[in-house]
Amino acid sequence: MLDQRILPGEVLYLDFNSAEEVAAAIRDMVIRGAPAIGAAAAYGLAVELRQSDSDDLELLSEKYGKADEVLRASRPTAVNLFWALDRVSNRVNDTTFTTAQELKDFVLAEAHLIAKEDVEICRQIGLNALELIPKQATAVHHCNTGGLATVGYGTALGVIRTAHENGHDISVLVDETRPRLQGARLTAWELKQLGIKHKLIVDGASGFYMKQGQVDFCVVGCDRVAANGDTANKIGTYNLALAAYAHGIPFYVAGPTSTIDLSTASGDDIEIEERTDTEVLLVGEERIAPEGTEVGNPAFDVTAAKYISAIITEKGIVYPPFVENLKALFD
Repeated sequence: MLDQRILPGEVLYLDFNSAEEVAAAIRDMVIRGAPAIGAAAAYGLAVELRQSDSDDLELLSEKYGKADEVLRASRPTAVNLFWALDRVSNRVNDTTFTTAQELKDFVLAEAHLIAKEDVEICRQIGLNALELIPKQATAVHHCNTGGLATVGYGTALGVIRTAHENGHDISVLVDETRPRLQGARLTAWELKQLGIKHKLIVDGASGFYMKQGQVDFCVVGCDRVAANGDTANKIGTYNLALAAYAHGIPFYVAGPTSTIDLSTASGDDIEIEERTDTEVLLVGEERIAPEGTEVGNPAFDVTAAKYISAIITEKGIVYPPFVENLKALFD
């Protein structure tokens, strides 16, 4: 995995040799972004099995079950984690294996397939979004949703990338995205590699630029979309959606259908991860608040469906009313 914690200062790839190590990498945000977490979890299963020398199919199946439990406990909010693990488990349960090697090969092949499909899905999301993107436009983007957050192309940042590749004159106002600065460290780094015009702004500045008439649309990713369209995404997304709504600016959510969770009725039912206080108290190694300062650090917030103009998926664009139209997408 490319260690996203130290970008853009250093490009470092790390190797992981067990499900426990992969789970720790997900938890510690070596890798992050819902689609990337899902693919990583699938590979975590494959790695765990391939490290075993046992030819006993029953023992290997027990090892698989324990690895699945460890990976499920790594992060609670992003539904892609559970989607990928469920997908592999369902296909394993539907298949008869005669040897341990067959199980190992099957799980690895499924992980490869999840990774391959993610790139294709992200490209299709971008193509589907083209009709929404003006030929000349400025977008606000929060967090990081590009190749780093997926297997290789991006969801919301993939929408911007596709527009750029199809001749649109597009520029991006990049929210820094406190507290881990994914916008400043990762999105700005990706946009620089892609040659897309961008300007880094503090999270609280988006309303200023909207009021000045300098924003045409907002596009963000998603970690979980409830059946009614309520969307969990990186903390600060809700604030951005409120500002866009107040200024009459389209607010788009981009993500694969694997991120849509019809079993979750609304955003009120989405578990929000609370992370360590050091993410807020420290910038790098530098402490920025007095000793003893109490910290609240939710990693995500939920944007109500009424503030979302459309949800862009690989199967098409979904417009309100989301309760009916998200269900129809799967039907």
